[in-house]
Amino acid sequence: MSAAVSRVPSSAPSSPTPSPPEATAPRKREWAPRVWEGLDCFAWLRLLATNRFAVSPSHWYIAGIISISSVMNFTLRCILNGWWGERVRNTTVQPPLFVIGHWRTGTTLLHELLIRDPQFGFPDMQDCFNPHHALLTNHFFKRYCRWMLPQKRPMDNMLFGWERPQEDEFALALMGLPSTYTDFAFPQQPHRAGQLDLSDLKAHERRRWKRLFLRFLQEVTVRTGKRLVLKSPPHTARIPLLLELFPEAKFLHIVRDPRVVFPSTVNLWKSLARHHGLQKPLWPNLEEKVFREFRIIYERLEEARPLLKADQFHELRYEHLVANPIEELERSYDQLGLSGFDQARPHMEDYWRQNAGYETNKYRLSPEQEAEIIRRWGDIMQRYGY
Repeated sequence: MSAAVSRVPSSAPSSPTPSPPEATAPRKREWAPRVWEGLDCFAWLRLLATNRFAVSPSHWYIAGIISISSVMNFTLRCILNGWWGERVRNTTVQPPLFVIGHWRTGTTLLHELLIRDPQFGFPDMQDCFNPHHALLTNHFFKRYCRWMLPQKRPMDNMLFGWERPQEDEFALALMGLPSTYTDFAFPQQPHRAGQLDLSDLKAHERRRWKRLFLRFLQEVTVRTGKRLVLKSPPHTARIPLLLELFPEAKFLHIVRDPRVVFPSTVNLWKSLARHHGLQKPLWPNLEEKVFREFRIIYERLEEARPLLKADQFHELRYEHLVANPIEELERSYDQLGLSGFDQARPHMEDYWRQNAGYETNKYRLSPEQEAEIIRRWGDIMQRYGY
């Protein structure tokens, strides 16, 4: 779920940087784990080398913890391969349902609703933050390590926990695959092109990406035994590559007013850098990263549309989803040819009732900021009726 946005008088600063949320974000607990503690030693060394080992001195102790964890993760991966390897390799992954859309457009809300359907499984926090040994340590983390995580996500107050659904992009980044998420590990470093749409991958790198992604989904399928619903905004820019793995995959795309999406996305990256970065989160040119990646996502999506059959792709608006969630979901099921909505309906309705009081973050947007958003994204806003 994303944020609401309000306008301020034109006398407000013209910088495209959005003002902080009205509500104060919860303080980071110094002992809380960083996402990079899920890397293995080889992926950790590659991440350090790519960023010239530029860990801020104040974060050296975090790098030390990650170094120790990375060796443990590699050891546990070896044990998992010995115990589970054959079963994982022999597991068939059903064509997934991909929830796609730019960050902060409501992908989390849509994912949360869809996984109420008992026919679907999903990657959870344990799968995505401990991808090297999730099957092996699943029971341990979910029973004994709840203290390690905050109860809510710092960027939007959504519930957090080892059993909660999570973006598989985190798992891919921790497995050492190219990902735009590594930008918030070293926010002062130049952002690398091609990590969002994977356009710079060579043939052998594409094969490796597909092999590791499939292995991850096989392990999640072993745990759940169900068809998977996956939610990851970067996949919006990777549909051709995903179709190479799953020609019958289905895609549910959600859009939202870019004037809300922009400040909320800036806040997202700032929050991730503050809570999980290995440098002081100064992050020069952050707004430019948001402007650039927004265009990449929607340009790649338009290029991929001709590859998709009518029952493989459906699009909905966040505003319509929050106004009539059950009706929008039923329409999505019909368009995608998904069965079982009648059985899923009461579970979705129950989730919606329980979360009816959720309030989105609110941001202040000046007329100058809005004008820049329209200048950079105006054609895409017009395409979606914003």
